[in-house]
Amino acid sequence: MKAWLGLGLTLMVVIAAIAAPWLSAHDPVQADFASGLLPPGSPGHPLGTDQLGRDLLSRVLYGARLALFIGACTVVVTAVVGGLLGLVAGFVERWPSAAIMRVADVQLSFPFILLALTINAIVGLGLRNIILSLSAAGWVVYARVVRGEVLSVKQRDYVQAAAALGMSRTRLVVRHVLPNVAPSIIVVASLQFSSFIVAEAAISFLGFGIQPPTPAWGSMLSESRDFVYVAWWLAAFPGAALALTALGVNLLGDWLRDTMDPKLRV
Repeated sequence: MKAWLGLGLTLMVVIAAIAAPWLSAHDPVQADFASGLLPPGSPGHPLGTDQLGRDLLSRVLYGARLALFIGACTVVVTAVVGGLLGLVAGFVERWPSAAIMRVADVQLSFPFILLALTINAIVGLGLRNIILSLSAAGWVVYARVVRGEVLSVKQRDYVQAAAALGMSRTRLVVRHVLPNVAPSIIVVASLQFSSFIVAEAAISFLGFGIQPPTPAWGSMLSESRDFVYVAWWLAAFPGAALALTALGVNLLGDWLRDTMDPKLRV
Protein backbone atom coordinates (compact mmCIF):
# COMPACT_ATOMS: atom_id res chain seq x y z
CA MET A 1 0.00 0.00 0.00
CA LYS A 2 2.73 2.47 0.94
CA ALA A 3 4.56 1.68 -2.30
CA TRP A 4 1.57 2.72 -4.39
CA LEU A 5 1.01 5.80 -2.24
CA GLY A 6 4.65 6.84 -2.58
CA LEU A 7 4.65 6.17 -6.32
CA GLY A 8 1.40 8.10 -6.77
CA LEU A 9 2.58 11.14 -4.82
CA THR A 10 5.95 11.18 -6.57
CA LEU A 11 4.41 10.86 -10.03
CA MET A 12 1.89 13.57 -9.20
CA VAL A 13 4.67 16.01 -8.27
CA VAL A 14 6.79 15.08 -11.29
CA ILE A 15 3.88 15.46 -13.71
CA ALA A 16 2.86 18.77 -12.12
CA ALA A 17 6.43 20.06 -12.42
CA ILE A 18 6.76 19.01 -16.07
CA ALA A 19 3.34 20.40 -17.00
CA ALA A 20 3.78 23.65 -15.04
CA PRO A 21 3.76 25.90 -18.16
CA TRP A 22 0.43 24.41 -19.23
CA LEU A 23 -1.18 24.10 -15.79
CA SER A 24 -0.44 27.68 -14.76
CA ALA A 25 -2.01 30.58 -16.59
CA HIS A 26 0.16 33.27 -15.00
CA ASP A 27 3.81 34.24 -14.91
CA PRO A 28 5.14 33.08 -11.50
CA VAL A 29 7.30 36.20 -11.07
CA GLN A 30 4.97 38.81 -12.56
CA ALA A 31 3.60 41.12 -9.85
CA ASP A 32 0.07 42.54 -9.92
CA PHE A 33 -0.25 44.86 -6.94
CA ALA A 34 -3.98 45.36 -7.51
CA SER A 35 -4.56 41.65 -6.90
CA GLY A 36 -2.48 41.24 -3.76
CA LEU A 37 -3.48 38.67 -1.11
CA LEU A 38 -6.50 37.29 -2.92
CA PRO A 39 -7.84 34.21 -1.04
CA PRO A 40 -8.00 30.73 -2.57
CA GLY A 41 -10.89 30.28 -4.99
CA SER A 42 -10.63 33.78 -6.43
CA PRO A 43 -11.41 34.02 -10.17
CA GLY A 44 -8.29 33.11 -12.13
CA HIS A 45 -6.33 32.26 -8.98
CA PRO A 46 -7.37 28.84 -7.56
CA LEU A 47 -4.81 29.01 -4.72
CA GLY A 48 -4.99 32.78 -4.28
CA THR A 49 -2.18 35.31 -4.66
CA ASP A 50 0.71 36.49 -2.53
CA GLN A 51 1.44 39.96 -1.15
CA LEU A 52 2.67 41.14 -4.57
CA GLY A 53 -0.28 39.74 -6.47
CA ARG A 54 1.62 36.81 -7.96
CA ASP A 55 -0.41 33.69 -8.65
CA LEU A 56 0.32 31.14 -5.93
CA LEU A 57 -0.54 28.10 -8.05
CA SER A 58 2.03 29.11 -10.65
CA ARG A 59 4.69 29.69 -8.00
CA VAL A 60 4.04 26.34 -6.32
CA LEU A 61 4.21 24.48 -9.65
CA TYR A 62 7.41 26.19 -10.75
CA GLY A 63 8.78 25.66 -7.25
CA ALA A 64 8.26 21.93 -7.79
CA ARG A 65 10.40 22.09 -10.93
CA LEU A 66 13.20 23.78 -9.05
CA ALA A 67 13.02 21.41 -6.07
CA LEU A 68 13.08 18.29 -8.24
CA PHE A 69 15.93 19.67 -10.37
CA ILE A 70 18.06 20.45 -7.32
CA GLY A 71 17.27 17.08 -5.74
CA ALA A 72 18.09 15.15 -8.93
CA CYS A 73 21.33 17.01 -9.64
CA THR A 74 22.51 16.65 -6.06
CA VAL A 75 21.71 12.94 -5.96
CA VAL A 76 23.63 12.33 -9.20
CA VAL A 77 26.70 14.27 -8.02
CA THR A 78 26.78 12.70 -4.56
CA ALA A 79 26.15 9.19 -5.89
CA VAL A 80 28.97 9.45 -8.44
CA VAL A 81 31.50 11.14 -6.15
CA GLY A 82 30.61 9.22 -3.00
CA GLY A 83 30.31 5.93 -4.87
CA LEU A 84 33.73 6.29 -6.50
CA LEU A 85 35.37 7.25 -3.22
CA GLY A 86 33.65 4.33 -1.49
CA LEU A 87 34.93 1.94 -4.18
CA VAL A 88 38.45 3.27 -3.74
CA ALA A 89 38.25 3.06 0.05
CA GLY A 90 36.92 -0.50 -0.05
CA PHE A 91 38.98 -1.93 -2.86
CA VAL A 92 42.29 -0.09 -2.47
CA GLU A 93 43.13 -0.48 1.19
CA ARG A 94 45.92 1.03 3.33
CA TRP A 95 46.33 4.82 3.23
CA PRO A 96 43.67 5.73 0.58
CA SER A 97 40.98 3.97 2.58
CA ALA A 98 42.15 5.47 5.86
CA ALA A 99 42.37 8.99 4.43
CA ILE A 100 38.91 8.90 2.85
CA MET A 101 37.26 7.42 5.93
CA ARG A 102 38.91 9.89 8.31
CA VAL A 103 37.64 12.78 6.18
CA ALA A 104 34.20 11.17 6.22
CA ASP A 105 34.32 10.73 10.00
CA VAL A 106 35.22 14.38 10.52
CA GLN A 107 32.45 15.52 8.19
CA LEU A 108 29.86 13.27 9.85
CA SER A 109 30.62 14.92 13.18
CA PHE A 110 28.82 18.04 11.89
CA PRO A 111 25.03 18.18 11.39
CA PHE A 112 24.23 17.83 7.69
CA ILE A 113 22.07 20.95 7.38
CA LEU A 114 24.55 23.08 9.35
CA LEU A 115 27.45 21.92 7.17
CA ALA A 116 25.52 22.53 3.94
CA LEU A 117 24.46 25.98 5.17
CA THR A 118 28.04 26.88 6.09
CA ILE A 119 29.44 25.74 2.75
CA ASN A 120 26.72 27.61 0.88
CA ALA A 121 27.42 30.78 2.86
CA ILE A 122 31.11 30.48 1.89
CA VAL A 123 30.73 29.71 -1.83
CA GLY A 124 27.91 32.21 -2.33
CA LEU A 125 24.27 32.25 -3.39
CA GLY A 126 22.73 30.78 -6.52
CA LEU A 127 21.41 27.55 -7.97
CA ARG A 128 24.80 26.06 -8.88
CA ASN A 129 26.30 26.86 -5.48
CA ILE A 130 23.45 25.34 -3.52
CA ILE A 131 23.82 22.10 -5.52
CA LEU A 132 27.56 22.12 -4.83
CA SER A 133 27.08 22.79 -1.11
CA LEU A 134 24.50 20.01 -0.70
CA SER A 135 26.73 17.64 -2.67
CA ALA A 136 29.78 18.49 -0.58
CA ALA A 137 27.79 17.78 2.59
CA GLY A 138 26.09 14.60 1.38
CA TRP A 139 28.71 12.44 -0.36
CA VAL A 140 29.88 10.75 2.86
CA VAL A 141 26.74 8.62 3.19
CA TYR A 142 27.37 6.97 -0.17
CA ALA A 143 31.09 6.54 0.54
CA ARG A 144 30.54 4.70 3.82
CA VAL A 145 27.74 2.49 2.48
CA VAL A 146 29.65 1.58 -0.69
CA ARG A 147 32.87 0.88 1.23
CA GLY A 148 31.04 -1.50 3.55
CA GLU A 149 29.44 -3.31 0.61
CA VAL A 150 32.75 -3.57 -1.24
CA LEU A 151 34.52 -5.04 1.79
CA SER A 152 31.79 -7.66 1.99
CA VAL A 153 31.73 -8.47 -1.73
CA LYS A 154 35.53 -8.84 -1.86
CA GLN A 155 35.34 -11.81 0.51
CA ARG A 156 32.93 -13.82 -1.63
CA ASP A 157 34.28 -16.95 -3.27
CA TYR A 158 33.55 -16.05 -6.88
CA VAL A 159 35.29 -12.68 -6.52
CA GLN A 160 38.38 -14.26 -4.97
CA ALA A 161 38.34 -16.96 -7.64
CA ALA A 162 38.22 -14.34 -10.41
CA ALA A 163 41.14 -12.48 -8.81
CA ALA A 164 43.10 -15.73 -8.50
CA LEU A 165 42.58 -16.40 -12.21
CA GLY A 166 44.32 -13.14 -13.01
CA MET A 167 41.38 -10.83 -13.73
CA SER A 168 42.47 -7.19 -13.63
CA ARG A 169 41.27 -4.92 -10.84
CA THR A 170 39.35 -2.71 -13.24
CA ARG A 171 37.50 -5.64 -14.78
CA LEU A 172 36.90 -7.15 -11.34
CA VAL A 173 35.30 -3.94 -10.12
CA VAL A 174 33.17 -3.47 -13.25
CA ARG A 175 31.98 -7.08 -13.60
CA HIS A 176 31.65 -8.29 -10.02
CA VAL A 177 31.90 -5.54 -7.43
CA LEU A 178 29.92 -2.67 -8.96
CA PRO A 179 26.82 -4.75 -9.90
CA ASN A 180 26.58 -5.93 -6.28
CA VAL A 181 27.00 -2.40 -4.91
CA ALA A 182 24.61 -0.66 -7.34
CA PRO A 183 21.37 -1.64 -5.49
CA SER A 184 22.69 -0.04 -2.28
CA ILE A 185 23.56 3.14 -4.17
CA ILE A 186 20.06 3.27 -5.67
CA VAL A 187 18.42 2.79 -2.27
CA VAL A 188 20.56 5.47 -0.61
CA ALA A 189 19.88 7.85 -3.50
CA SER A 190 16.11 7.38 -3.20
CA LEU A 191 16.23 8.04 0.54
CA GLN A 192 18.59 11.02 0.19
CA PHE A 193 16.51 12.68 -2.52
CA SER A 194 13.88 13.98 -0.12
CA SER A 195 16.58 15.04 2.36
CA PHE A 196 18.19 17.24 -0.27
CA ILE A 197 14.84 18.81 -1.19
CA VAL A 198 14.05 19.60 2.44
CA ALA A 199 17.59 20.88 3.05
CA GLU A 200 17.38 23.19 0.04
CA ALA A 201 14.06 24.54 1.32
CA ALA A 202 15.56 25.13 4.77
CA ILE A 203 18.58 26.96 3.33
CA SER A 204 16.36 29.09 1.09
CA PHE A 205 14.08 29.79 4.05
CA LEU A 206 17.05 31.21 5.94
CA GLY A 207 17.98 33.39 2.97
CA PHE A 208 21.14 31.58 1.83
CA GLY A 209 19.62 29.60 -1.05
CA ILE A 210 17.40 30.48 -3.99
CA GLN A 211 16.65 34.18 -3.91
CA PRO A 212 13.32 35.90 -4.67
CA PRO A 213 11.57 36.41 -7.01
CA THR A 214 12.53 32.92 -8.23
CA PRO A 215 9.74 30.60 -7.02
CA ALA A 216 11.27 28.21 -4.47
CA TRP A 217 9.27 26.59 -1.69
CA GLY A 218 11.73 27.60 1.02
CA SER A 219 11.83 31.27 0.04
CA MET A 220 8.04 31.28 -0.37
CA LEU A 221 7.66 30.02 3.20
CA SER A 222 10.09 32.68 4.37
CA GLU A 223 8.11 35.44 2.65
CA SER A 224 4.87 34.18 4.20
CA ARG A 225 6.02 34.72 7.81
CA ASP A 226 4.73 38.30 7.95
CA PHE A 227 1.30 37.28 6.63
CA VAL A 228 0.54 34.09 8.59
CA TYR A 229 -2.42 35.60 10.44
CA VAL A 230 -3.96 37.41 7.48
CA ALA A 231 -3.11 35.09 4.55
CA TRP A 232 -2.72 31.52 5.76
CA TRP A 233 -2.55 30.16 2.22
CA LEU A 234 0.87 31.71 1.57
CA ALA A 235 2.46 29.19 3.95
CA ALA A 236 -0.07 26.35 3.68
CA PHE A 237 0.27 25.48 0.00
CA PRO A 238 4.08 25.60 -0.41
CA GLY A 239 4.43 23.76 2.91
CA ALA A 240 1.94 21.11 1.84
CA ALA A 241 3.73 20.67 -1.49
CA LEU A 242 7.06 20.22 0.27
CA ALA A 243 5.62 17.77 2.80
CA LEU A 244 3.80 15.65 0.19
CA THR A 245 6.88 15.52 -2.04
CA ALA A 246 9.11 14.40 0.83
CA LEU A 247 6.51 11.85 1.97
CA GLY A 248 6.09 10.38 -1.51
CA VAL A 249 9.83 10.05 -2.14
CA ASN A 250 10.43 8.56 1.33
CA LEU A 251 7.71 5.95 0.88
CA LEU A 252 9.10 5.09 -2.54
CA GLY A 253 12.59 4.82 -1.05
CA ASP A 254 11.34 2.51 1.71
CA TRP A 255 9.76 0.26 -0.91
CA LEU A 256 12.98 0.17 -2.95
CA ARG A 257 14.94 -0.72 0.17
CA ASP A 258 12.57 -3.55 1.06
CA THR A 259 12.62 -4.82 -2.53
CA MET A 260 16.34 -4.60 -3.28
CA ASP A 261 17.77 -5.65 0.09
CA PRO A 262 17.71 -9.48 0.27
CA LYS A 263 18.23 -9.41 4.05
CA LEU A 264 14.79 -7.83 4.47
CA ARG A 265 12.99 -10.47 2.39
CA VAL A 266 11.08 -13.09 4.31
